[in-house]
Amino acid sequence: MERDQSIVRIATGEIRGIASDGIIRFLGVPYAAAPVGDLRFAAPQPHAPWDGIRDATESGPNAPHLVKPFPGLDVAPLIGTGWARGDDYLSVNVWTPDPAAKGLPVMVFIHGGAFVLGSKDASVHDGSGFAKAGMVCIAINYRLGIDGFLPIPGIPTNLGLRDQIAALKWVRENAAAFGGDGGNITVFGESAGAMSIGNLIASPLAQGLFRRAIVQSGHGSMTREIGVMQRLVKKLAKMLGVSPDAEGFRSVSYEDGLIALEKISQPTARIDLRDSNGREPLFGLSRFSPVHGDDLLPEPALDLLAKGAGADVELLIGTNAEEMNLYLVPTGVREKIGKWLAIYALHKSHPNARKTLRAYGMGSGKKPGQAFTDALNDLVFRWPARRFAEEHRGRTHMYEFEWRSPQSGGELGACHGIELGFVFDTLASVTGPEGLAGEAPPQELADRTHKLWVDFARDGVLPWGEFDREGRLVYQLAAGSAVREAQMAAAAFQA
Repeated sequence: MERDQSIVRIATGEIRGIASDGIIRFLGVPYAAAPVGDLRFAAPQPHAPWDGIRDATESGPNAPHLVKPFPGLDVAPLIGTGWARGDDYLSVNVWTPDPAAKGLPVMVFIHGGAFVLGSKDASVHDGSGFAKAGMVCIAINYRLGIDGFLPIPGIPTNLGLRDQIAALKWVRENAAAFGGDGGNITVFGESAGAMSIGNLIASPLAQGLFRRAIVQSGHGSMTREIGVMQRLVKKLAKMLGVSPDAEGFRSVSYEDGLIALEKISQPTARIDLRDSNGREPLFGLSRFSPVHGDDLLPEPALDLLAKGAGADVELLIGTNAEEMNLYLVPTGVREKIGKWLAIYALHKSHPNARKTLRAYGMGSGKKPGQAFTDALNDLVFRWPARRFAEEHRGRTHMYEFEWRSPQSGGELGACHGIELGFVFDTLASVTGPEGLAGEAPPQELADRTHKLWVDFARDGVLPWGEFDREGRLVYQLAAGSAVREAQMAAAAFQA
C-alpha cells in the first residue's frame, strides 16, 4: 500500500499535513509545551506526546500581540493579521518537498515585529518557494512583549530567545521526519528576528544549533542591561497595579498586559531607557528587547563575538539602503520635522545628536527631516550590522538591498522589510495599490535574491568575497555586483 506522505512521525507523535502544489505543509506543530498557567513565565518545556494523529493542517494560535493599521500601506503580509488565540502557540510551520527524502538542507525563519508583534503565519514569509527549491523550510513562533522580553524578577530572562533555542533544538531532533538534515541548519530572520539571531550567534546556549545564519536588517546590538529594563518592569507594574515581580505579573491577563504594552509604547510615554552612556540602543522603535548580563547573553553580543563566540557559524548579514523610510515617510515625519525637533528626538537615544545630524548634512542645505532619516538609517541598522560583521570571527559576507519601492509617491524606497517578498519569492503578497512593493516589482530580482539564499543555505556558496573591516566588500542585490563600501559617517558616533 502506498504511504500517505502527509502523515509523518515526530518525537511526540504522528501529525497530518496538507499536500498541494508539489509540497507538503505541516502547520501549527508544537515544539514546546503551552506557556500557560504555571508555565506562562517558565523556561520552555517539552511538549507531552499525543496518541493518534494530530491535525497539522491549520496554522493554530500565535503569541498574544496587537497590530495596528499603517498609513497608506498594507503591512499585514509582513506582520500577520493579529492575535490568534489559543494555548499551544509555541509552534512551527513546516514546508517540505518530500518527507521521505534524506538530508535536505533546513532553513529556520524567525519573524520580526519589534519583539512585541508578528507571527510565523505572515504571508510574505510563506516557505513554499524554499520547499520547491529543495529545502525544508520552518517558521517559528515565540513569546513576545511582557511574556517574552521583560526581565521580571523571579522569572528567567530572555524567554523569547529561550523559546527560539528550544525551537532550534526541536528542529535538530525532528528535521529527518520532514526529509531534512539536522546537521545542516541555516537560521534566518528579519528585523527583531534578525536581532534575535545576532544574539543567538553570540550566546553560549545556542552554540552548535545551526551551521549558517542570515541576518536581514538586524545585528546584535539591540539589547539592554537588565538594570535598565527594570525601569520598564516597575513602570508597567505601576500601570497595572501589581507588584513588580513574578507574582504580580502572573496575575495580569494577556488582555490587560497588551493594553499596558500599547500605552507604554506610545512616543509620549515617559520612560528613560538610556544606558549610563546616554544611549538607547533601540532608538525608540520598541520598549521591549533582549537583555545582556544573564546566562544566555553574559555580555553584549559584540564583546562575545570579539572573544570568538559564533566563529563556527557562516554568516550572511545585510541591510536595506533606506531602512527608516518605512517609519518616517508614510507618517510624514521626514517632511515635517524641523531642526530643533530632530535634535531633540535623536538626543533621546544618542548623546551626540547635534554633531551627528550635522555630519549627515543638517545645516548644509539638506532638509532636517532628510538628515534625520539618513542618520537613523545608519545609526539604527546599517552601521551596527557592519560592526557585527567586523567582530564576527567566522566567515562573513555582507549584502545591501537597494531596490526602491515606488510607494508613497516614489519616496518609500529601499525601506525596512522591502527585501522579504524577494527573499521568499512571495512578491504577490506585497504587490498592489497599498502593497509594500507597489504595483509591479521585478520578478527577476526575486528570482536572483531567492536563489542566493537557497545556495547559501545549501552549502554556503555565494558569488562574492568575504567582508572585513579593511576591504568592506558589500554585494548590492539589485545591481548584482559587489562594491568596496566607504566608511559611513555614523562610525564616528557609534561604538
